[in-house]
Amino acid sequence: MGTKVATTNGDPYLLTADGIKEPPTGWAGSLRYLGPGLIVSASIVGSGELIATTALGAKVGFVLLWMVILSTAVKVAVQAELARWTILTGKPALTGFNEVPPRIGRIGWINVLWILMALSKFLQIGGIVGGTASALSMLIPVGGDPLSATSLGVWTAIVVAGSIALLYSNRYSLIERGAFALVVVFSIATVVIALGLPFTPFSYGGGDVLSGLTFTIPAGAIGAAVAMFGITGVGADEITFYTYWCVEKGYARWVGPNDGSDEWKARAQGWIRVMYKDVFVSWIIYTVGTLAFFIMGAAVLHPQGLVLEGNEMITTLSQMYTDVIGEWAAIGFLIGAIAVLGSTLWASIPSWSRMYTNVLATLGVLDWNNQAAREKWVRGFIVVLPILWGATYLSISSPVVMVQIGGVATGIFLPAVVVATWYLRRTQVDPELHGGRWFNVILLISSVAITLLGLYSLLKVFGLGGD
Repeated sequence: MGTKVATTNGDPYLLTADGIKEPPTGWAGSLRYLGPGLIVSASIVGSGELIATTALGAKVGFVLLWMVILSTAVKVAVQAELARWTILTGKPALTGFNEVPPRIGRIGWINVLWILMALSKFLQIGGIVGGTASALSMLIPVGGDPLSATSLGVWTAIVVAGSIALLYSNRYSLIERGAFALVVVFSIATVVIALGLPFTPFSYGGGDVLSGLTFTIPAGAIGAAVAMFGITGVGADEITFYTYWCVEKGYARWVGPNDGSDEWKARAQGWIRVMYKDVFVSWIIYTVGTLAFFIMGAAVLHPQGLVLEGNEMITTLSQMYTDVIGEWAAIGFLIGAIAVLGSTLWASIPSWSRMYTNVLATLGVLDWNNQAAREKWVRGFIVVLPILWGATYLSISSPVVMVQIGGVATGIFLPAVVVATWYLRRTQVDPELHGGRWFNVILLISSVAITLLGLYSLLKVFGLGGD
């Protein structure tokens, strides 16, 4: 699960014969080699599930349950295909994106779009900083009212400074394990409550669930649905940064440099199968969490007409728990919300730091293959990014809107990721190492669905997508 598995043997981005390791077989042998997907899950089970999905359930009720399931499932094949290319080449996503023509000077057009998405993500991740600060402020107010500018400002500064200290100390594996454990505990509690709702005044039945599987979108809910589709499950950013964790876990280094031999191909297939298991486990985790949050929003908030607005978001969400199991649950919810949003923030900071460093390397600012320079830039972004995200939140202070804007931007970038994935598959992946027939069918369906989402998101930007 940690991020230092491969670094003890040298640079994980440098493929050498002495880094080769034979892959395990079966689930029992593979479990200790899973991890990149757990880091991604720690990032996913946060803003998307706790904010966007719950907001959608509160707005429309059960009717879009089908879209929640689709949004988590449809992107997985693209994630696995891009990770396959990374394992075979040892290169992370933005290096590959830069090789997709046409190019604008030193930079490829997809990386230009990535830069635009990254700027919009200041809003989304700023919203996560704000949500975490709001939960902490409600738990321990500073200077009076929990949602006052003073208390929120103090807690935002603490969240930012604490994140930098924890990550800059290079003890990320410990933080990731602790944060992930808290996410699992909170998600399990949420699932238990969601399954227990039929025995409370906020009961729902099989008819409600079936009504959510009718593939309809009510008027006025399209915008929220698209934002949710873009942000839940693996988004464009998670698909991209998953490749870095696959490398740093050791998958590519253990496959070794491509010498064209049958042994290399067999070893590559073995580690790709481990990656499949890693992706599958993470998909189960965030899909179950997503469904639970949506059902709670639909069953508890929607019938009461409760909506998510501004800094009151955490108050409204905590009402899901206090209404079901009593006022004492508010403290438990706030601690859980801090764990969920905090784990997202803590997983996002090192991931985005790697991507920013990589895109600068494609511009010639540094040599990506120089491990010392690369790590220096990554540490620099670990300091700078949380500060900028915190400042963004304090200047806007509307976590829900901020997260949804980031979700739409992610939806727009997804088709570019699809284009890059197919280009790299066609030009740099041996056909013998492509997925099987069913995987390729699912990959095609996934790619079409993602592209349609991106086109709709683009139309929305120009006011042509309806509501």
